[in-house]
Amino acid sequence: MLETSARLLRLLSLLQTPREWSGSELAGRLEVSTRTVRNDVDRLRSLGYPVHATRGAIGGYRLGAGANLPPLLLDDEEAVAVAVGLRTAATGSVAGIEETALRALAKLEQVLPSRLRRRVNTLQSYTVAVGPDQPGPRVDAAVLTAIANAARDHERLRFDYRSHDTSVSRRDVEPYRLVTWGRRWYLVAWDVERQDWRTFRVDRMEPKIPTGPRFAPRPLPAEDLAAYVSRGVGSATWRFTARIIVHASAEVVAERLPAMLGPVEAVDDERSAITLGADNVEMMAVWLGAIGHDFTVVDSPELVEELRKVADRYQRAAG
Repeated sequence: MLETSARLLRLLSLLQTPREWSGSELAGRLEVSTRTVRNDVDRLRSLGYPVHATRGAIGGYRLGAGANLPPLLLDDEEAVAVAVGLRTAATGSVAGIEETALRALAKLEQVLPSRLRRRVNTLQSYTVAVGPDQPGPRVDAAVLTAIANAARDHERLRFDYRSHDTSVSRRDVEPYRLVTWGRRWYLVAWDVERQDWRTFRVDRMEPKIPTGPRFAPRPLPAEDLAAYVSRGVGSATWRFTARIIVHASAEVVAERLPAMLGPVEAVDDERSAITLGADNVEMMAVWLGAIGHDFTVVDSPELVEELRKVADRYQRAAG
């Protein structure tokens, strides 16, 4: 059984997770009685921690927002994960948080036990990051925060939007979700004027303050918004598309192809369909060769012609 002080720290650590804990669950984790849990909760409250309790069959304990920031209690794996995340944030695609992330990382490393500090430093030493030197747009952290707040509060968002041809338009949308894909951020929103779902590049947005009126949330356009965005963004930028029937299951094909190339759908247990997209048919032929299974091109004569050229080239190479 844990000593009282260690038990209080462990209880506080559990309550910091975003969920409610029943008294019996906490008692089981701490190996004490539910009465001891109630007494420990009272001790935390006396120390200034706002521990809320709800009654009933589905009631429990949770830590509310207080006037002061409580000490952050992390286990070993959580501490390493936070340190790695801060290092990544310092070289990521969000502008304006690099210095803040480095300051937070320095504070964390000061209190890390030596065994964990070695793990974090080893990971850094043996990892090569493709960071700020990799070309790609960066977004302002304040813009991301403004969009996330509008989505959380169900408030319409007005912004100037610069399209891929550099033309600028004023948009009025109901914001729902931010999606990060590679080094780009996208907003999935309902366009009020066009009465349809749209996906916007955040680095091309210039939000206007204040936000608009509140709106009643709609059902999202897809359960998997990451796949929804990748399909929409890809189809809008691909020069060539082709529908392919592959003689392999969708699970097998999905393991061989990057999601950005196009969605994979199951036809039956032994066949799947791909809507493949790329800027040139040469790359499409390369990816199809990497699948390692027979396939049929349904609707792209350009790709069929390129496959003939590749087949002839391979046959000559094979002698």
